[in-house]
Amino acid sequence: MSPRTGPPSYTRNRTGGGRPGWRTALVLLLSVVLAGLVGGAIGYSIAAPDATESAVERIRAEEARRDVAQITALTAQARTTRAELETLLGELDPALAAGAPPADADRVARWQATMRTAVERHAETPSGTTATNVARGALRGAVDGFATAVDLYAAALPLPAADRATLLTVVQRQRADAATAWSVAAAQLDQINIDAGNGHQHVYLGGHAGEGAFTPDGAPEGHSDD
Repeated sequence: MSPRTGPPSYTRNRTGGGRPGWRTALVLLLSVVLAGLVGGAIGYSIAAPDATESAVERIRAEEARRDVAQITALTAQARTTRAELETLLGELDPALAAGAPPADADRVARWQATMRTAVERHAETPSGTTATNVARGALRGAVDGFATAVDLYAAALPLPAADRATLLTVVQRQRADAATAWSVAAAQLDQINIDAGNGHQHVYLGGHAGEGAFTPDGAPEGHSDD
C-alpha cells in the first residue's frame, strides 16, 4: 500500500510558514501608518489650543493694543496740562509769597479759565487696565486740586486783608497737595509707559513740584529699563 501523502505543494497556503507574503506585509505597513496618523491626530488635539483659548488670547491681544493707545493719548494730555500748570504756577507762587500784593482780577480769571480747560481735558474716563486707570484718576485728581486752589484764591481777593491772608494759607496748602498728587500721577504714568514699551516718559512739574513731591528718576526720556 502506498504511503499516504498530503496535497500537492502547489496547493499549500504560501502565507503559512516561511516568510510572510506581500499581502501580510502590506497589512502590517498600513497598520503602522494608520497608528502613526491616529497618534499624531491625538497629540495635536491635546497640544493645540481649543476655540476658547484662542478667543481668550485674541481678547488679551486686543486689550493690550487698546491699553497702549490709551497710555499714549493720556501721556500727550498730561504733557499739555503740565505746560499749562508750569506757566500758571510761575505766576501763582509769587502771588502766594508772604507780603506779596494780590494778583489782579483779570490774571486770576485767566488762571481759572486755564484750569477749567484742564479739568475738561481730564474729565474723560475710558475704561482701561487697572494700572492705566490709576494713572488717569491720579492726574484728574491733581488737576481738580489745582483748580480748587485757583478758585480759593479768587474767593480771597475781595476779602479784608486779614481774612484774605488766612484763606491764602489754605490756598498754599491746597496747591502743595495738588502738586504732590500730580507727582504721584507722573510716577505712575512713567511706569505704565515703561510697561507698554514706550520707555520712560516724564511729565513731572520740575521746579514747581514742591517739597515732598516725587521727582524724575534720572533715566533718559524714552529709555527702556530692559
